[in-house]
Amino acid sequence: METLGPENEIPTVPTAPVEKEEKESWGRFLLDLLETILLSVVLFLGINAISARVRVDGFSMRPTLENGEYVLVNKLAYKANLPRHGDIIVFHFPMDPNQDFIKRVIGRPGDEVKIEAGQVIVNGETLDEPYIAAAPRYTGDWLVPDGYLFVLGDNRNDSSDSHSWGLVPMENVIGKAILVYWPPPEWNVIDHIQVVNAAP
Repeated sequence: METLGPENEIPTVPTAPVEKEEKESWGRFLLDLLETILLSVVLFLGINAISARVRVDGFSMRPTLENGEYVLVNKLAYKANLPRHGDIIVFHFPMDPNQDFIKRVIGRPGDEVKIEAGQVIVNGETLDEPYIAAAPRYTGDWLVPDGYLFVLGDNRNDSSDSHSWGLVPMENVIGKAILVYWPPPEWNVIDHIQVVNAAP
């Protein structure tokens, strides 16, 4: 009978190192996954801290903005400065802060705004407004107090704005509209035409 000596023994394959490597691989995968999730959360919070994305609902800003367009908003634009005349801003609607509106700044604190004969007059000067859909068919006088803004939609006769419900408190302002990013054919940087005085 043949017997097996040490030199004829069938070698055994150790299993412990393989199991250890598999555990390390899973541990590394889970760690990478956790890092990716944390980085995504940090980026999401960071982006939301400096910007907002809003959808234009309705036709009050025609022809500048169309219904259904998505707009990127700079939330840091007015941390140190007031909006300028002509800026397009996004704000919480004073009558219902759960709604966000987008309009153009016409009057700043201290301004006297008057609308008559189809013209907007600020501090006695008639504004040249090439961006509006049509001249306003309404009239009125407003004095803008400290901490408030007077805003109008570019589609003057189809816009719910300061001429109908009043002024916007500065604390309601979310930020400055920067660009239209959706839909792609409408992609465009928003031109904040600074309202200039018409020639007398």
